[in-house]
Amino acid sequence: MISRRRFLATTSLAFASLQQYSRAAGTDRVISPLGPLKPDPAGLLDLPEGFTYRVISRAGQTMTDGLKTPGKPDGMAAFAGKDGKVVLVRNHELALAMTRLGPFENNLKLPSSIDPTLSHDPGEGGRQPHLGGTTNLVFDPATGETVAEFLSLTGTDRNCAGGPMPWGSWITCEEPADLNTPRGRKHGWCFEVEATETPGLQKAVALKALGRFRHEAVALDPATGILYLTEDRTDGLLYRFVPETPRDFTRGQLQALAVIDRPSADLRNYNPAATWPKEGESMKVTWIDVDNPEAPLDDLRFRGFEAGAARFARGEGIHFSDEGIFICCTDGGPDRRGQLFRLHPSGSAESHDRLELFLQSTADDILTNGDNLCPAPWGGVVVCEDLVDSSFASHTHVRCVTPEGKIHTLARNAKNNSEFAGCCFSPDGKWMFVNLQGMGLTFAITGPWT
Repeated sequence: MISRRRFLATTSLAFASLQQYSRAAGTDRVISPLGPLKPDPAGLLDLPEGFTYRVISRAGQTMTDGLKTPGKPDGMAAFAGKDGKVVLVRNHELALAMTRLGPFENNLKLPSSIDPTLSHDPGEGGRQPHLGGTTNLVFDPATGETVAEFLSLTGTDRNCAGGPMPWGSWITCEEPADLNTPRGRKHGWCFEVEATETPGLQKAVALKALGRFRHEAVALDPATGILYLTEDRTDGLLYRFVPETPRDFTRGQLQALAVIDRPSADLRNYNPAATWPKEGESMKVTWIDVDNPEAPLDDLRFRGFEAGAARFARGEGIHFSDEGIFICCTDGGPDRRGQLFRLHPSGSAESHDRLELFLQSTADDILTNGDNLCPAPWGGVVVCEDLVDSSFASHTHVRCVTPEGKIHTLARNAKNNSEFAGCCFSPDGKWMFVNLQGMGLTFAITGPWT
């Protein structure tokens, strides 16, 4: 464990970076309840005074099953395990060409030890197997150590984010760069992975009723069983899936959000002269059916928009909380620094849902290009930054947005502006887990959160 006690002998670069951070924190909605960040002696993760971190996983290390920890860790969720353990289910956003970061010794072919029927795309006919998927990591809070780590899903493409299910599973989502490229089996699906502690590869079963598109994340409303889905495209839609039977995502109706009295609304606010929607503005919304969800032409967003669905700017993280369903749109707004929407489901067929532009980042804010998010145990949401423009900042952060719209900082990438991903908390709220994707690291962070 790396101590977070006051570190006096820092480099001039570290001081300059923190001074820049302090200047950026000068808006009236920026708060600092945990105090300022302290430079990390190891140069990895700056945290507030009293907080500590452990690196609990590194890409390339040997896992419990003998395979290598894949690179590009992304979306992640934490589940209660046995005897107080925590099970993390973690995505790996690996594309076909990222052979250097795959889990196998030779990533150009599936190892003989892997049952090809368990892989979604094992590479039949001499083709290279797809390398995306998930790993399960078992963490012991009592010792702060990883006790097991293994591959749990393979053969998928660019597993970006997803969402935890209350019955102990993770819905992982594919985000292919190009859904129309010939690649043997089709990609652009969601898959369900159990948060098991026992090493072993699970069979990849595509949940085709959830649609084929450039998925990012999902969130379940436990009161209704409805699943909400984001689409990471600059002209994407916000979807929901109404299952015929609760917990069964193989049968049901896929729908897209539409603003009442504003068909085919553009919610991206790219135009600086746009006067709608305004931050804090609430809109009545409805949902329209989307036909042919398997979309062989990758045209769901086009067909939905033409039918009246609203357009969003790169919908990424989405999570259910007591304050509503929060949705990150990474590069929305005239400054392309991101938006945070909040959806209030009515829970009734007789009443309309409401959508609110909760926060729209500007150059004066410290939250820039929010991506993955999760509910904060103390209220509000925790947001991982993924900078879309290197001129915005030299470092990325993990921020918290309170229910009142105030922003404060939990962590800072001390190395560079590589994205944070996969923020989530242990069931007791004492540990926060997060990935630094470009560095292939997973952290466990603890301290006086309250």
